[in-house]
Amino acid sequence: MNILIIAPHPDDEVLGCGGTIAKHVQEGDDVYVAIVTKGRAPLFSDESVEQVRNECRKADEYLGVKKTIFMDFPASMLEEVPRYELNEAFINLVQEIRPDILYLPHRGDMQLDHKITVDATMVALRPKYNHVVKRVYAYETLSETGWDIPNVENEFIPTSYNEIEDFIGKKIEAMQMFKSQIAEYPNPRSIESIQALAVYRGTMVGVRMAEAFIVIREIRN
Repeated sequence: MNILIIAPHPDDEVLGCGGTIAKHVQEGDDVYVAIVTKGRAPLFSDESVEQVRNECRKADEYLGVKKTIFMDFPASMLEEVPRYELNEAFINLVQEIRPDILYLPHRGDMQLDHKITVDATMVALRPKYNHVVKRVYAYETLSETGWDIPNVENEFIPTSYNEIEDFIGKKIEAMQMFKSQIAEYPNPRSIESIQALAVYRGTMVGVRMAEAFIVIREIRN
């Protein structure tokens, strides 16, 4: 199977799906990661941008990702990109990769880049194109999911769980490769926080560790 992970920024794919990526790879699936944005001056220096992109390549390769795609839309300025341009880019991406399963961020995340990414992806997932994605899931991202204004639309309410006890080590190792992003506890982008969330999600369904998702679409033949 082809698996596509949509990540607004480098490291979102590991935070939200790191264990799931490693599990897909072990099961023989081809996993693709699309990084939507790229930092630009004056908000980000060239050195910091290149560092995090190199960290991303290294982490994705370690997890077994077949290809990391950089879409290069402006980070923290995604709302300035014409909507038709974003939509077209995501349509082309989905039709090129032809994923069986697609993971995208939770729309209730605090970061506006996440919300815009979800909207553009959902346009590309309309069942009117040649390739129709059968299974679509939303993942949670520590430091973004749960920090927006509390309301029923923003709340992350998981409906699917992937047991990752055998893959949490690879997720942690991949995240540690993001030296520019990892932080000390109690920062949510800390090793302790990642482990705690995996344990908490696991206890919700009676396993030791899990990643949680919201089912957006599931078509069964």
